[in-house]
Amino acid sequence: MAEYADITYAVSDRIATVTLNRPEARNGYTIRMADELGDAMDRADRDESVRVVVLTGNGNDFSVGADLSQGGFDFDAETGPDPAWQEPAGRCSKRIFTMNKPVIAAMRGASVGGGLTITLSCDYRLASTNSKFGFVFVRRGIYPEGASAWFLPRLVGMGTALDWMVSGRVFGPDEALRTGLVHSVHEPDSVLDKAYELAREIVTTTSAVSVAVTRQLLYRMSTMDSPFPVHELDSRLIGGLGASKDAVEGVVSFLQKRPPEFGMRVDTDLPPYLPWTEK
Repeated sequence: MAEYADITYAVSDRIATVTLNRPEARNGYTIRMADELGDAMDRADRDESVRVVVLTGNGNDFSVGADLSQGGFDFDAETGPDPAWQEPAGRCSKRIFTMNKPVIAAMRGASVGGGLTITLSCDYRLASTNSKFGFVFVRRGIYPEGASAWFLPRLVGMGTALDWMVSGRVFGPDEALRTGLVHSVHEPDSVLDKAYELAREIVTTTSAVSVAVTRQLLYRMSTMDSPFPVHELDSRLIGGLGASKDAVEGVVSFLQKRPPEFGMRVDTDLPPYLPWTEK
């Protein structure tokens, strides 16, 4: 998919910017947008020149959620979906979950419904002082999507997740920051710049392979029943550091008091025994 209709994609300074691009509809989420977001995340994840993805929206809002005026679903309403059908917000949130590259969401204005659930698997969410958030599903007679019932309690705790989802109320950036839904709050005109600032720090100071492994360690292993399988994997990872060029560079650059120049690649140098990688 070389060209997109509902999003834009650009790469500069090792940062891929994916922008929801339906400002006339307040970036209402569509089936086409879901498919394009999945393609763009695939594209960024495969591109070794990309280290970080910034996800943002064009216009005054990040996204007001599903645009039901566009039909809402890609199946016949009378016959229903095929058993393998997957709802659109989860197509995006699950793809971000599996990324090897960190994803930073820069959010202005409204981020509601599917326009919020697609960001829950991002590594960072940066909000603006005019941000409004809401898991408003029960106020529309529908259900949470985007696998948000899995992601949200892990971010903010079950009590807060229940409050937001059962009431469906809209809340502001101060509450989102206090509960841990967002990492920081900025003026609307500066939130994207702050996202790029964070992205550049990751690009210049971290190892791509280390970030990829660490990101998935947290997501995949933090829900284990005990620490023992996690420590088993930790031991294999730490035991293999003698053969890691990035580990050597990390130590040497620290001792020499210079920026690191990590050379290992995600597409070729991930440890082959990671339990979440395809066999």
